[in-house]
Formats: sequence, C-alpha cells, structure tokens
Amino acid sequence: MAVLVGLTGSTPAASAAPSGAAAVSKAPTGLARVSGQARVFYAYSPHDEIRFSVDATAAPFSRPVGGLPQGMPTDARGTVTVSHWSPGKGQGRRAEAAVDCLVTGGGTATLSARVTKSEDPDEIGERLGFSVTSGGPGKGRIGFSWAVSNVDVVNGKAVFPHVGTCMAPAPFAAVTKGGFKVRHAELPPLPTGWGKQAEGAGTR
Repeated sequence: MAVLVGLTGSTPAASAAPSGAAAVSKAPTGLARVSGQARVFYAYSPHDEIRFSVDATAAPFSRPVGGLPQGMPTDARGTVTVSHWSPGKGQGRRAEAAVDCLVTGGGTATLSARVTKSEDPDEIGERLGFSVTSGGPGKGRIGFSWAVSNVDVVNGKAVFPHVGTCMAPAPFAAVTKGGFKVRHAELPPLPTGWGKQAEGAGTR
C-alpha cells in the first residue's frame, strides 16, 4: 500500500513538497458534510509534516450498483487529499481520492474514498477510510485505515484486507494546525422498494 508506506516511512518516496489543499466548494444545506484542512501529529512520524484536506458532501442514493440500483443512503461525493513530507529525508508524497461514502454522528464523521491520483499506479482505485472529529488544535482529530489498523491474519501472515465503504478506525491523530468541520445530518428516508432490492444484495 503506497499511502501506508508514505505515512510510516518504511521505504523512500518520490521527492515532493506538500502542495496547497484543494479549494472547498459550497454544499447544499441539509446534507451531511465534512470540510477543512489540517496538519496532524502522527505518533510514528512525529517530526514529519502530514496534512489532510477533506471536502465531502452526502449524496444519498446517487451511486447505483448491481444489486443496489438505487444506491445507498450514505453515498457521497468530494475529495480527500493526503500529503506527507519528511524533512529528515527530504522526501514526500501526495495522493488524492474521490469520496464515495459519508456518515455522521454529531461532531464526528466516517467517510471513505477511492484513490484517483498517486505516484504509485498500483494504488489507483484503492479505497481508503477516514474518521474525522470537528475542531482545530486540541479538539480536531482524524483517523485513517492504514498504518495502525485494518490488519487481518491469513495462514499465519499479516495482510491488509479491502476497506469497505465508510469503514475507518477512531480518529487517533490530533490536529496541530488548521481543523475540520463536521455538519451532521440524520440518515435520509429509504426510497420505495429499496428494502427488497437490498435484501437481494445481502445487506449488513
């Protein structure tokens, strides 16, 4: 996992200074949303500059797929950008991902996004999970689905399984600069006939 490598510093990454976060667009009222950009403290790379930019808005029932032709109530759109710069190595990396799921609970949100841009071609299409808590330094936090979570054991060996929509660990990394804003919204009503279609797809 290239993003995992970038945040743990396991192997050298291509030289690249962190770039500015993507502009945050306006969203319709009444929908769940997460926005903001922040530098965070990651315990296993304490001297590195690690930044996340999030612009995610709920778009219920907008992603039809086989077995779920009306989509899911947690469907969403937007962009997450991950930037990691290591001053000691003079190296860094950056990745962008398209949001596909968002769910909120008060000042906390969980979202997922598929990688659309990365220096590693093998990473394109991989889904990443994020959790976000509203607030700036001392209050805001973010968690991500690699490095310290989402590990399984197969035949006695550690593997990194696929990340499902909106799946992420608790927000374990504290915001040190900037911050995030979570706008909570209750889950929308299900459209007529959705339950029967979901049963056929195997809901969980």
